[in-house]
Amino acid sequence: MSNTGLESLNRNVELTHDWLNELDGMLGWEDKHRTFRLLRITLQTLRDCAPMVEAAQFAAQLPTFLRGVFYEHWRPGAKTQRFDVDRFLAQIDTAFAKDPLGDTADAVTAVFTLLSNRISPGEIAEIRQSLPASIRQLWPQ
Repeated sequence: MSNTGLESLNRNVELTHDWLNELDGMLGWEDKHRTFRLLRITLQTLRDCAPMVEAAQFAAQLPTFLRGVFYEHWRPGAKTQRFDVDRFLAQIDTAFAKDPLGDTADAVTAVFTLLSNRISPGEIAEIRQSLPASIRQLWPQ
């Protein structure tokens, strides 16, 4: 009996852990639950402020489990929300109300850096360009 399907799942779990380990190291947190929460809320906030086509093209390059997180509770028929940097950061801060991040902009920049390290430069350029200029400033080129 072949384990091909399970091997694929195991590899995806490893890949997701690699992403979390990299982000956790960049943040210097040593708290993967908190790191996962930051990655999750940042991906979902990014999804909500990007045009639907750009969001879907971007998500296609995420590991399967993170793609599921990205799409969790998404309503693609809903109108794209208007975000500026203050609203974007406030959305992240809400998820960390009980344990504030300190510098939310730095934390989001770390997530954007991780995404730039892990996703093709062309796709990063497209998703980044689709964002309002104030949010793009958080995303290193």
